Amino acid sequence: MKKKIENANYILSPISKERYKIEFKLGKLTKEHAKNIRGCYWSKTEQTWVMPQTQEAILQLENLFTLKIQNNNAILNPKNKTNFAEKSGNHSSNIKKTIPQKTAIPKEYIDTLKLKGYSNATIKSYKIHLSRFLSYYNNIEPHEISDEQVREYLLHLINDNNLSVSYQNVAINSIKFYYEKVLRRTADTYYFQRPKKEKKLPIVLSEEEITEILRQISNLKHKCIIYIIYSAGLRLSEVINLQISDIDSKRKVITIRGGKGKKDRITLLSETILVLLREYYKEYKPQKWLFEGQKGDKYSPTSIQKIFKTALAKTKITKNASIHTLRHSFATHLLERGTDLRYIQELLGHSSPKTTEIYTHVTKKGLNKIKSPLDNLSINNKEPENIN
Repeated sequence: MKKKIENANYILSPISKERYKIEFKLGKLTKEHAKNIRGCYWSKTEQTWVMPQTQEAILQLENLFTLKIQNNNAILNPKNKTNFAEKSGNHSSNIKKTIPQKTAIPKEYIDTLKLKGYSNATIKSYKIHLSRFLSYYNNIEPHEISDEQVREYLLHLINDNNLSVSYQNVAINSIKFYYEKVLRRTADTYYFQRPKKEKKLPIVLSEEEITEILRQISNLKHKCIIYIIYSAGLRLSEVINLQISDIDSKRKVITIRGGKGKKDRITLLSETILVLLREYYKEYKPQKWLFEGQKGDKYSPTSIQKIFKTALAKTKITKNASIHTLRHSFATHLLERGTDLRYIQELLGHSSPKTTEIYTHVTKKGLNKIKSPLDNLSINNKEPENIN
């Protein structure tokens, strides 16, 4: 590890085997300059700019500084000192960018995701996360990135970007997939510390609130879409992928094909929605997909979300509900009406009963039989009577 270097203008300090910390005494490194140093970022922890200890980073610095190597240490002086004293203005217009901003994803990574049957949405997400990870170490060959560097990147996501647990876990999954399926490393050769999972309860609407929302929808197609999501506990992706042949009016079931985890299942077809669907079919005459867009393709997920949000806005409900809240409410209402948790698990398509058990924490079932201790107190504002 290089030694700490200090002169009249700056302090250049190693904070790990891979990173320098840059501090300037007579001003600040502008964002316009910093973004031209590949891998350079603002560290909230260090409260300064941090850059890789690499030759490529040094080459980029030559565009911004006069660089001199002395006793194996880098001595930097800003080429234009006024740039670092000013707080605004574009100082990077004449700076040549020596490295492209995008990092290519190994073709084998994408091919393996497809061969494993991952959905297009997951593949897109994994590609974005792996690209960001490889860009962070753009000067290092992907297969040469060490476990320590992976952990440093994950700490960067937590400490410097304050990203959610969900975001961090997807990032970890994308990197793990690369390590295990592309580089063929076994899990015992590395270890990724996952963030502690947030234990948030789902938002649930009461039956009265569901009724209020459904009453706001007058368009027949819109009504069928929202009704079927709630009545069958469907995910947004599942209602979009419903085909006419998936509706079994005789058995009163809906077949969900290729749901989450590539699993098929059956769920409820309510009498109410069946009546609506027959009316809808006569008017709209769909060909393949149960709910088709204007060009005969699948209905837009954004449009469905908008239908729900518009209906919700017309009510006095203040809960931060989404289209997925209908699925949570479906499960909770079944539980409150006495449906066995195992059946609810099957209807929702959950692999583990633990996933379904979360609804036991939001149901009001049994609570109406419990009386708050406050209600047992005799409270009034009168002065106590004189017993003498």
